[in-house]
Amino acid sequence: MTSSDEYLLIKAAFKQPVERTPVWVMRQAGRYLAEYREVRDKAGSFLSLCYNPELAAEVSVQPLDIIGVDAVIMFSDILTPLVGMGVELDFMPGPVLANPIKNQRDIDHLHPLIPEKSTSYVGEILRLIRQQISGRAPVIGFAGAPFTLACYMIEGGNSKLFSKTIKFFFNEQKLAHQLMEKLTTMTIEYLNYQIENGAQMVQLFDTWAGILSPDDYKSFVFPYVSRIFESLNGTGVVPKVYYINGSNHLLEIMSGTGADVIGLDWKCDIQTVKQQIGHKVALQGNLDPNVLFCNPEIIKEKVLEILTKFGSESGHIFNLGHGIDKNVNPEHLKEMVKAVKENSKRDC
Repeated sequence: MTSSDEYLLIKAAFKQPVERTPVWVMRQAGRYLAEYREVRDKAGSFLSLCYNPELAAEVSVQPLDIIGVDAVIMFSDILTPLVGMGVELDFMPGPVLANPIKNQRDIDHLHPLIPEKSTSYVGEILRLIRQQISGRAPVIGFAGAPFTLACYMIEGGNSKLFSKTIKFFFNEQKLAHQLMEKLTTMTIEYLNYQIENGAQMVQLFDTWAGILSPDDYKSFVFPYVSRIFESLNGTGVVPKVYYINGSNHLLEIMSGTGADVIGLDWKCDIQTVKQQIGHKVALQGNLDPNVLFCNPEIIKEKVLEILTKFGSESGHIFNLGHGIDKNVNPEHLKEMVKAVKENSKRDC
């Protein structure tokens, strides 16, 4: 077994010396892999796969063996713990929440999450992954951040404008904060449950928080995310990662949440961000996911650009700026991982 403090991922997250840059990919257990699709068909549906510990662990481990990434992120979805709060969830194929939040009564009907009862399958997934990989790589757990979960709960699913969410947060600020309080408590319980069951790094996905202005982010999001990070177990041992898509205008504020690592999308310059907040946090990212549709020479060129811009210091975890697309050729992802490994070696 490898101890947590020996993994490249963990050391880079804490800005400790590493012999090369670690690399993994958001949504790396997914539909771009034929092996994943076979298991998904066996499960019968996306949610059935999420709830089946044996199959979920199997697809979680696949990218480690097939692609050669430096970490295993458990297969799940940010919305599944909401079911334990009384939310009716389905995927058709995108998420559909049958009982969206509209008023005080809807918020009052949400009940506390008891992870060991409502999400016991997550604990089992994590334990199975740890058993199967026998210390070859660290295991990443994750959760949706309160605001992003609130977006889905208010909209009833995906949205382009998030007009219902903005209307609710601005018109019903008292109710909005009540909802954020409940979701914050749930997220703390859920992530600590993952840490207790083997997660060695945790990532908080706040995908939609980028729709907010800095002032609105400070009011509606920052206090809750900060509370989550300060309430998690394993400080200094289990790195905490925070990701927002479209976060360029929020990076300085995000770096004060208590996260150890800030995940970057591809629309910001990593050299500039490093100068801005690199003295406070490590950085994760930030290749444009669409680069993986290009030929291998272009993929290598773009990887080198990011590695060069960040420089030779530790504190960088290579990743895409968003999740990998289902139509990407796995061989292209292998080329990306290979390029990171071969071109980031350093004396530590």
